[in-house]
Amino acid sequence: MALNLTHQTGAAAMTSTPPLGSRPAVFATPAPSAATSTGTGMARSGSSNSLRLQAQTVEPAQAQATDFHQAMTHDREPDLAGQEARKVGVPVFVMMPLDTVRKDGSALNRRKAMQASLAALKSAGAAGIMVDVWWGIAESEGPGQYNFAGYIELMEMAKKAGLKVQAVMSFHQCGGNVGDSVNIPLPKWALEEMEKDQDLAYTDRSGRRNFEYISLGADSVRAFKGRTPIQCYADFMRAFRDHLAPYMGNTICEIQVGMGPAGELRFPSYPESNGTWAFPGIGEFQCYDRYMLSSLKAAAEAVGKPEWGNGGPGDSGSYNQWPEDTNFFRREGGWDSEYGQFFMSWYSQMLIEHGERILAASSAVYTGMPGVKVSVKVAGIHWHYGTRSHAPELTAGYYNTRNHDGYKPIARMLARHGAVLNFTCVEMRNHEQPQEAQCLPEALMQQVANAAKEAGIGLAGENALPRYDETAHDQVISTAAEKAEEERMVAFTYLRMGPDLFQPDNWRRFAGFVKRMTETGVRDVCREQVEREAQGVAHATQHHIHEAAAALVN
Repeated sequence: MALNLTHQTGAAAMTSTPPLGSRPAVFATPAPSAATSTGTGMARSGSSNSLRLQAQTVEPAQAQATDFHQAMTHDREPDLAGQEARKVGVPVFVMMPLDTVRKDGSALNRRKAMQASLAALKSAGAAGIMVDVWWGIAESEGPGQYNFAGYIELMEMAKKAGLKVQAVMSFHQCGGNVGDSVNIPLPKWALEEMEKDQDLAYTDRSGRRNFEYISLGADSVRAFKGRTPIQCYADFMRAFRDHLAPYMGNTICEIQVGMGPAGELRFPSYPESNGTWAFPGIGEFQCYDRYMLSSLKAAAEAVGKPEWGNGGPGDSGSYNQWPEDTNFFRREGGWDSEYGQFFMSWYSQMLIEHGERILAASSAVYTGMPGVKVSVKVAGIHWHYGTRSHAPELTAGYYNTRNHDGYKPIARMLARHGAVLNFTCVEMRNHEQPQEAQCLPEALMQQVANAAKEAGIGLAGENALPRYDETAHDQVISTAAEKAEEERMVAFTYLRMGPDLFQPDNWRRFAGFVKRMTETGVRDVCREQVEREAQGVAHATQHHIHEAAAALVN
């Protein structure tokens, strides 16, 4: 999740798919599945005792843009204007409200609003929607007791509307991050185990526990009724696949696999809850639960420096300090010392191994399903990007500094599993951000795009914060679509469906934005023509948007 100061500052073996048909909404899972993991060893290299990381790899099944577009256009119904025969540029999806499904999982909230909203989105040319499938909702009753009834209802509604769905496996808590308007905790039975053993929660240097996502240090710990966290995630994904089998590959075109807070592959280094952190603070390292410390201790001993295994850097400051306030992150600070390089290599590798383990589990569930792609979300941490140390990226687990590229290893890991890299802050421009914090979202976006291109994987995008103005739209189009075909994003997801989107002026601008993103030739005609066409869409969908806006407010 990327933030800016002007907007709320702050920023296993393959299992065969069962025959299609009706399924009960709730069932108990069989015995826990085995989880697949990728091991990484740490060894000395030469007399300098420098760190060398040895990662097990497999041949990449690269996610190409053309394959992704085929998944999006498979079995599409023609739109009202018969325009879908045009070649797709960058398909646009729209994020659904966080509370789309009731907390008991039984049905949709505001069903009438959903129907009207989906009809309007289809008429505007949107490819589909994105929805969070909350672990805390669908497996809330007990381990292995799944209730996807509300999500099945949504998939059927999207199918009838002719829209695709990006389903997010949301293994994190909703609440405590920017834009979180509702509270959906982890399943009660999982939180009970975390209360018994609080080292299952991420922990900072002061001992503050974070319960929004299970610590990746505990990935192999059988603490959840005999299952590891990775097995819990794998079983959930398998249950989703089985329950939603009639929609997989025709309506559901993408599974975005959550890997951390806000669904992003990162540590919870900048939590907003209880005023812990505020933009543009550097955040704090989250490596002080006993499972993380045990791994750090072993890594330090492996390089002959046991004294490095007692904890993170003691001079890295606190959540709301700036790089130059600390000895570790300042211009010539400890981040670039032998110890700093060791620590950041270990910390970032722990994150990559976590991603590797979850993607191995998701591959066992979804590989071989035609029309379904897997994606992973990476946070757009653009503040203090202009400094040497890139402190906020380091505390989040991205070893990205003036001297070290932190996104290429992530992209290569995704390539090994054929996953798409989804990145935020696509709408941001450098000059819109506080310059004193050396925010450079455009430079960061280009670095990530280069990493994805080099790894041969698809790059998708999102806007980090709600924006309905043409300035933001122009930036997204420039970044995502107005490029050579091989460099375009494979998809863009628009944040977020709600009453503001359906305000007449915002809706008209959104309709024009979708046309410019998706339709060949539209970007080459005058803005006046696009505006006229968007006005036509706004007029034709007037009834739907009024109904949707009113129902969403209520």
